[in-house]
Amino acid sequence: MNIAKGLVGAALLMAAAQGAQAATLDVVRQRGAVACGTTTGFAGFSAPDAQGKWQGLDVDLCRAIAAAVFGDANKIKVVPLNSQQRFTALQSGEVDVLTRNTTVTQQRDTALGIIHAGINFYDGQGFLVPKSLGVKSAKEINGATICLQTGTSNENTLADWARANNVTYKPVVIETFNEVVNAFAAGRCDVFSTDASGLASIRISKLQNPDDYVVLPEIISKEPLGPFVRQGDDAWLNIVRWSLSAMIEAEEYGVTSGNVDEQAKSANPNIKRILGVTPGSGANLGLDEKWAYNIVKQVGNYGESFERNVGEGSPLKIKRGLNAQWTQGGLMYALPIR
Repeated sequence: MNIAKGLVGAALLMAAAQGAQAATLDVVRQRGAVACGTTTGFAGFSAPDAQGKWQGLDVDLCRAIAAAVFGDANKIKVVPLNSQQRFTALQSGEVDVLTRNTTVTQQRDTALGIIHAGINFYDGQGFLVPKSLGVKSAKEINGATICLQTGTSNENTLADWARANNVTYKPVVIETFNEVVNAFAAGRCDVFSTDASGLASIRISKLQNPDDYVVLPEIISKEPLGPFVRQGDDAWLNIVRWSLSAMIEAEEYGVTSGNVDEQAKSANPNIKRILGVTPGSGANLGLDEKWAYNIVKQVGNYGESFERNVGEGSPLKIKRGLNAQWTQGGLMYALPIR
């Protein structure tokens, strides 16, 4: 009797889960666009250009999801969110996915009703200082005032690092990103601490004389950044996760936006599966078999997106480092599409 009840209960739970899994994809298709939560303006990752078109590494991921779902990377709705708004917006359904610089942590992955769907940038917290300060190491900033943004993991990380290294400081905690930048530029604090990618972005795009500032060599944390979706919607989680993975795996196999049509004729079985020549992966996701082809054709592979937005071909000139392919000494290791 107990076994029977258990089986019935499991069946009910499975049915409920299956209903939840279809929800976000249905909403997205009815809306006709993927609603992506982005930063309010973070050069290289998510920021509007001079014509008001949003661009960046994280925006490219949003576009990749749209290409997978609709076959059209332009079917996106960008929703700018600050650090305090982002999780509530996802939880409430205001956005379908967060594609903004959000660190994956155990607390965020378990206690907020959301879950990460991969890593699209491996980062770490660092320090930006004026050269005039004469500081060469973060351990020399004892007694400094440090600008931070409210609602980020940077506050706790900095506090932990300072205690461990017997460094004292005065925090200047401000709610919005642009206000923190303005405070630092105006000299209200000696140091700006956030993810190193953010510091590179700030230095190039927000400060009047970038050469007057330097990013210190210390990285004091692990900050794996990636997209988040709501828990309990595995079908949507899979679409976001595998859209990112397709970009990474396409780079591994040398498939680019420029050669994707030629590569579709390849005899390589992995490439044939990625591009939908060999069917199956699309059906697994409830998408067209050309879902990954559309991503690469319209958005590019991960390396193309990286170089265009934050790499050597961009004003930020961030080196690949940990974000290089695993075959090149980095951590970008795509899950196999098979």
